[in-house]
Amino acid sequence: MKLKNIALSALTIAIATGCATADQKPQHQWVQDKEYNLTILHTNDNHGNFWQNKYGERGMAARATLINDIRAEVKSEGGSVLLLSGGDINTGVPESDLQDAEPDFIGMSMIGYDAMTLGNHEFDNSLDVLAKQAGWANFPFISANIYKDGERMFDAYKIFNKDGIKIAVIGLTTEDTAEIGNPEFISELEFRDPKVEAKKLIAELKANENPDVIIAATHMGHYLNGDNGSNAPGDVQLARYLNEGDLDMIVGGHSQEPVCMEGAEYANFKPGQSCTPDVQNGTYIVQAHEWGKYVGRADYTFKNGEFTLASYNLIPVNLKKKVKNADGKKVRVFIQDEITQDPAVLATLKPFQEKGQDALNIKIGDANGLLQGDRDVVRNNQTNLGRLIATAHMQRAKADFGIMNSGGVRASIEAGDITYKDVLTVQPFGNIVTYVDMTGSEVMDYLNVVATKQKDSGAFAQFAGISMTVANGQVSNVVIAGNAIDLAKSYRFTIPSFNAAGGDGYPKISTHSAFVNTGYVDAEVLKEYIEANSPLNVADFEPKNAMLYK
Repeated sequence: MKLKNIALSALTIAIATGCATADQKPQHQWVQDKEYNLTILHTNDNHGNFWQNKYGERGMAARATLINDIRAEVKSEGGSVLLLSGGDINTGVPESDLQDAEPDFIGMSMIGYDAMTLGNHEFDNSLDVLAKQAGWANFPFISANIYKDGERMFDAYKIFNKDGIKIAVIGLTTEDTAEIGNPEFISELEFRDPKVEAKKLIAELKANENPDVIIAATHMGHYLNGDNGSNAPGDVQLARYLNEGDLDMIVGGHSQEPVCMEGAEYANFKPGQSCTPDVQNGTYIVQAHEWGKYVGRADYTFKNGEFTLASYNLIPVNLKKKVKNADGKKVRVFIQDEITQDPAVLATLKPFQEKGQDALNIKIGDANGLLQGDRDVVRNNQTNLGRLIATAHMQRAKADFGIMNSGGVRASIEAGDITYKDVLTVQPFGNIVTYVDMTGSEVMDYLNVVATKQKDSGAFAQFAGISMTVANGQVSNVVIAGNAIDLAKSYRFTIPSFNAAGGDGYPKISTHSAFVNTGYVDAEVLKEYIEANSPLNVADFEPKNAMLYK
C-alpha cells in the first residue's frame, strides 16, 4: 500500500512485521559461500524535471534508457537491481507544477522505481493532490516518521527479495517539513524525529523480519561532518545516532548535493569524474545532486552475510559542457556519450510537455541585466530579484514595505525577454500575497525574529522599502520610506501566506486582527508588475546598503 487514506479520515496502520518471535526469526535464503551482485540505483530532488531542458540535458526518457541498460547489464552478469528515490518529486518546473507532477509520477512508474521516500515538497499541495499522486505511481511511498492522529501515515518500510537476499528499505522525512511545509496543508500532521523512529524501527525489523541488508531512503540532507546549521539533523547525524552496522546504506536527498568526498571534505566534483561516497559509523551515504542530472549507481557484493561496496558512480544524464569549436566560439557538447531517449517514455510524456507550453512561453516583459535568484546567493545576500519580488507584493497591497523569504525564490531571471515560464520557475509554490498593519513597536518585535534568520537557509529574508542594521541577533536603525521607524505609528507590510501562517519559523500573524489575505497569487503579482514596468532596469532594484549585517 502506497498511501494510507490521507484525505480527511483518521488513519490506521498496521506495519506488517509478521508473527515470528526473536527465537523464530525468518531463515536466510542465500547460499553459503556464494557471491551475489546487487546494484542500488538512485535519484532525488526531481523537482518537476520530467522533460529535458533547452540544451537537451536530463529528462526522464533518457533516464529510462540509462536505467534499463544498467538493468540489462547487471542481469546478464547474474546480478539484481533496486531503484530508489530520495523524494521531492514536486515543485520547480512550471509544466509539471501546473499538472500536479502527474507526468513525473507517470514517468517514474514507467522507469520502474521500487520505492520513494516522502520529501518536504510532497506537501506543497493539499493532501488530496498527494493522494492523486499515489494513484499515478505504481511504487510505494514510504516514511516512518510522518504521523496523523497518532498513527503512521505511510508504510514505514518495504521488504525486497533479490536472489534470496532480503533487503529492508525504510523511509525517513526531514522533521523540518513541519516548518518549511505549507502550514495550510500539514497542520494535522506530525513529523517526528527520524533518528528516533529509525532506531526503533531497525530493532523491530531485526527481531521480526531478520533482513540481510537495511537501507534508508531519506529526505533529510547531507551536512558535512553533521554541521546542519539551521536545518534539522541530516543523514550524517542519523548514521552516528544508530549503532554501528545497523544501517548499511543511506540513499539521501534534500540538500541537493553530489555527495562525493575527498577525505573529510567535499571533493571538487565535476560531471563524469569518479565519486567516493561518505561513510559514517559504518554506513555509506549517497546523494545524486538534483533534477535528474545523475543516476547514482552503487555496485555491491554480498557473501555470507557481508555486504561490501565494490564501486560507486554518479552517471550524468546527457549533461553537457562548454568547449571552443574550430572558430573559437563556445559550444555545448555532451560530457559522455549521448543517451538516447526511451521512445515509449518520450511519447507518453510529450503531451504533458506540450500542454504546459502554450501559456508559458509568451513574453511578458524584459530586463537589461541578470535578476539574481540562485540558491547559494539569495539565501545569503540581499539580491535585486528578492527586492523586485518584495516590491511587487508591496505595491499590490499599497504597503510600506515588503518581506520575501529566500526559500520562495527558486531561480534567477536572465537578461533579455522574460516569459511567464520564467516567473513560474522563480515562484512555483502558488503562495498568496498577504499583509498586516502593525504598530512600529510590533514591527520591531517581528523584525527581531525575521531579519535575524540564519543565512544559508530558506528563512533568510529579502526586503523592499525598508533598511536596518542587523547585529548580535537584534535589529536597529530601522528606516521606512526614508524616516526612522516610529514605534507608535502604524505600518503595513506584505509577507507570503506561507510565512504568515508560521512557515520557515516566522511568527504566525495570520490570526492578527489586522491581517489580510489578498487572494492574489504571488507569481501572478510578479507577472503583472513585470508587464507594467518593463523594460526593467535591474539597477533600480539593487539593495545597495539597505541592509547592514554585522
